[in-house]
Amino acid sequence: MASNRQAPTIKQLEYFAAIAGRSSYRRAAEELGVSQPALTTQIAALESALGLSLFERSRAGTLLTPEGRELLDQARQILLAMRELRENAQMLAQGYQTTYKLGVPPTVGPYLLPNVLPELHARYHALKLYVREGAPRQLQRGLAEGAYDLAIIPLPVTAEDLAVEPLFTEPLKFVVPADHRLAGKPQVMPSQLRGEKVLTLEEQHHFHHQVQEICEDLGAQLQRDYEGTSLDTLRQMVVMGLGVAFLPGLYVHSEMHHPEALHVSELKAQPILRQHGLAWRASAPGRRFYRELAAYTREIIQKRLGDVVTVDSP
Repeated sequence: MASNRQAPTIKQLEYFAAIAGRSSYRRAAEELGVSQPALTTQIAALESALGLSLFERSRAGTLLTPEGRELLDQARQILLAMRELRENAQMLAQGYQTTYKLGVPPTVGPYLLPNVLPELHARYHALKLYVREGAPRQLQRGLAEGAYDLAIIPLPVTAEDLAVEPLFTEPLKFVVPADHRLAGKPQVMPSQLRGEKVLTLEEQHHFHHQVQEICEDLGAQLQRDYEGTSLDTLRQMVVMGLGVAFLPGLYVHSEMHHPEALHVSELKAQPILRQHGLAWRASAPGRRFYRELAAYTREIIQKRLGDVVTVDSP
């Protein structure tokens, strides 16, 4: 016997995903720009169409029911497929005259993009990039869920649903206060870091975990009680004598033009590097253009920052 239930609509699935992502009808309504009663009505219609409850409300907020959790990923995949269908149609109709959402880590974007974006804009006049910062894990998850179209993220990346083009490899510089025993040396021996108090960023940053591994390898002490919220605060803590630090080469190049209070050096015979790539969903309609974008970005980086980083081959 055929069911008389209406099929779920794309709008209802969008509302479902928004509430699930915010755990709140009110916050989802604000984000979507609709009234809370309209949102409630659409979710009720969706639950009726599916024949089950998707949410339960409690003092802790709006929670997914077990059935809602089961269906959420599939709903997001449907929304992503519809978005890619629209993007593909737009691309076929207009070319690359659209806005792409680009995610970047806060330890990379501010020091890389000012060198890259002007030349990208000069070549692709109709291209618009909406840039948002986020931790690498957030960026990777956001790519998979459609919150970003492109992201610059640390390599390697193992997610099978993402395509990645390497961009460049960046050195990490060793930074000490001007009155430190190792100040004035262009290179220091790795063994000289044993016992040193090393400062780094908070744990949600990929950079934190790389510095943690360095400390474990060299016998240095990671200072968990004094973690920076940004590279600038990390630099200031070194100036104040709270410890030493590793800072990305792009940051040093961009921000430390007159480092009288600090001394920058490198580890002898043990360069410390981090690699960055441009990533997107493997199924994205613009994937051919994204590869072209990655190739041209490498050309720009080589021309403008070739003395700071090493451009990688695809």
